[in-house]
Amino acid sequence: MANRIKIDNAILKRRARAEKKRKTEFKSKRKFYLIVCEGKKTEPNYFESLKKSLPKGVLELTNIDIDGTGKNTLSIIEEAKILRKKYKEKYLRKIDNVWAIFDKDSFPSKNFNNAINKGENSRPKIHCAWTNEAFELWYLLHFNYYNTGIPREQYQKLIEKEINKAAKTTDFKYEKNAAEMFSLLKKFGNQGNAINNAKKLEERYHDKSYANHNPCTMVHKLIDELNDLTEKYVAQQQV
Repeated sequence: MANRIKIDNAILKRRARAEKKRKTEFKSKRKFYLIVCEGKKTEPNYFESLKKSLPKGVLELTNIDIDGTGKNTLSIIEEAKILRKKYKEKYLRKIDNVWAIFDKDSFPSKNFNNAINKGENSRPKIHCAWTNEAFELWYLLHFNYYNTGIPREQYQKLIEKEINKAAKTTDFKYEKNAAEMFSLLKKFGNQGNAINNAKKLEERYHDKSYANHNPCTMVHKLIDELNDLTEKYVAQQQV
């Protein structure tokens, strides 16, 4: 029988302290994101797919929770505050960034503007990745720069037109709550173009009458932030 090697208790204690310190430092460096969506499926499906596309190493350093509330534009910010408190209690630490995803749609201009202002003035701030008129504008910007207002009823046909053209088919039919939109946009669209097109739209407006900023979307700001996590992770791996 082989002799067992006895490790000194002092060494074991040092190892235990070092491991505890490593876990504590890892937890303190980890960033916690909460994405609160007005819709229950369209936006959550998109961001869940985006989350899955991030490198494993990024997800080890970043906790991203996505919650589809079904709340309207008027109450989305209050719901985000409630969920921030809920997730803070769940993780026993603060949530670093909270994003509210909502659209203008047919809601009154006053409600839309108030929601954005309420998010901006919240402490801590609730970032608003809003779209005027609907989230599907973000999809379309993957293909072309649209700078004229688009009625919500036309988004479906335009998305079908763009994807069928890129895929060289006539078979694609857009379904609002489709789970595969992120993968389709990744395959046939261009996220870099969508970000640049969204920034061009943003630069057209210089006031805070957000309901009149049509078309416009701030979704690119959240996408940029999530992409930045990947870029930082990749850079660290190359050191």
